[in-house]
Amino acid sequence: MTKRTVRGTRARLSGTADLRDRADTLSVQLREGAARAGRQAQGRAMKGGHTAQERLAKARHTFQERALRTGHAVQERAGRAGHLATEQAAGAGHTVEDRVAQPARTAVRALVRLPRPVLVAGTAVAVAVAVGALRRSRRT
Repeated sequence: MTKRTVRGTRARLSGTADLRDRADTLSVQLREGAARAGRQAQGRAMKGGHTAQERLAKARHTFQERALRTGHAVQERAGRAGHLATEQAAGAGHTVEDRVAQPARTAVRALVRLPRPVLVAGTAVAVAVAVGALRRSRRT
């Protein structure tokens, strides 16, 4: 609406239009504030997610390192135990070899030097004995 004033003619807004402009301004400010708060919340959530990911990755690496160290320690102990058993078996073989009579000494030497063929021969003898025992038990 246009009103005439003493100073001349000028367009002046009515009270309702003025209130409408203020309401629009406030709604724009509210939208901007809400958008800012949303961005801040999103940023904090993202930062928290990254922090959680970093902690998880660190924990995973720590666990892997401990498992690796433990595995190496177990492997080393097993290797030492295997070497010790081999040395003890060799020592026992040498002891038996030195204390046994001459005919048995040759068999002990063969067993120490070539264990697989002696094992095969021993298995064949055991099978022959078992077959003989079964035949004998069937006859009676």
